[in-house]
Order: sequence, then structure tokens, then C-alpha cells
Amino acid sequence: MANGIIVSLRDKGFGFIAPEGAPSNSDLFFHHTSVLGSFNDLREGQRVSYDQEPDPRDRSRQRAVNVSVTGGGAGSDEME
Repeated sequence: MANGIIVSLRDKGFGFIAPEGAPSNSDLFFHHTSVLGSFNDLREGQRVSYDQEPDPRDRSRQRAVNVSVTGGGAGSDEME
């Protein structure tokens, strides 16, 4: 599993994760169905762990799956 920080959440049930140690333009898409737990409990700035797989809509891109909160507290704005 990889680690990252939630950088964006959308009301339509998806968001983006900034992978730890990756360039800023490499954010990963995730869908609410890929969250282990409740999507509504996620907050921008939270640290998460996740797996990656090819996005079925565009196999040249990766998406995050099995997303789970690992720390950084709900609503934490801390980003390293």
C-alpha cells in the first residue's frame, strides 16, 4: 500500500490524493466506492493509504482503490 494526502473532495462522490513523495502533478483520482469506510467522513488534508490500479476509463492512468485513513486527524490541513 502507498500513502498520501487527500487534496480534494467533490460532492459528487470522488476526490484526489497527492501521493507521498510524488511530483505535484501526479494526483490520483478515487471514487467513493473505493473508500474503506465512509466517504462522508473523509476530509481534505487527511493522510490515507491506498492501492493503485489502472483506471478502466483510461488505462494509461492510475487510480486509487482501497482508500483508508491512516492518520493526520479529520480536517487536518497539515501537508508535508
